[in-house]
Amino acid sequence: MSRVCVIGGSRYFGKRLIRRLLERGDEVTVVNRGSAPAPEGVELLVADRNDEAALRAAVGDRHFDVVVDQVCYTPVQAAIARRVFEGRTARYVMTSTIEVYEHEDAPGGVPEDAVDLSAVAVRPELPWGDPVFLDEHYGEGKRQAEAVFAAAPAFPYVTVRVAHVLGGADDFTGRLEHYADRLRAGEPIAVDVPGHPSTYIHVEEIADFLAWVAGAEFTGPVNAHAHGPLDTADVAAVRAVTGGPEPVYRPVAEGEPASPFSFARAYGMSNARAEGLGFRFSHTGDWLAAAVAESLTR
Repeated sequence: MSRVCVIGGSRYFGKRLIRRLLERGDEVTVVNRGSAPAPEGVELLVADRNDEAALRAAVGDRHFDVVVDQVCYTPVQAAIARRVFEGRTARYVMTSTIEVYEHEDAPGGVPEDAVDLSAVAVRPELPWGDPVFLDEHYGEGKRQAEAVFAAAPAFPYVTVRVAHVLGGADDFTGRLEHYADRLRAGEPIAVDVPGHPSTYIHVEEIADFLAWVAGAEFTGPVNAHAHGPLDTADVAAVRAVTGGPEPVYRPVAEGEPASPFSFARAYGMSNARAEGLGFRFSHTGDWLAAAVAESLTR
């Protein structure tokens, strides 16, 4: 049995991760702002992780075998966590994102070392507390947060770079709904031309992976995605659920945002490191149709 602290984890694959930890007998503590009750059998610590004094007070003298940080988006949050949990955990797992590779343009799967964290400029003075700024700089915020842990590790740490997540009736992103709405209305789907495929993972599989990482011993960045990259046409398999017409695609105009999962750059990831360490990923073809159905039929 391990003592695991999950920061966040109140929705989507965070909820599934907590369930897996409990099922294998771990002692689980959750830290959140009190916006959601803790599941039965889970200790809840109420604190805003942006408030260092409050987080430190909530943690108190507790020690953990591993901390899984589901909601670290900025270098400021990473620095607070590093200070608060130094000496209080034997392992730290930060949930990161494929978007750390947003400046890559590589036709093959991008490996972890494509991002040199030692060369990432950490800018805590930027307006990370502004939700609009944070949303517009999501990949940069995650990249700088990773760089904080890499620059002065206070404990063994892992950053899990998560592919685009699909599936689940509780998918809150609205990305598949974007396609479904346009198909139902017979409207064209705005896409990048040429577009590039990317890498994906099912919501249940990323929960499996994070639970596996929490119990492992390796450190450093690791990519997490299923085999079988998908392009916009694959994702538009929502037609099978909506019963709408064949999708019609329209190239985006200059400066116009493309539809979700449409990419002008190739930065799908490589999962070779994770599989070399012993995790076996699924293939998107095994679950794509079911994932679309889960997200759209509620």
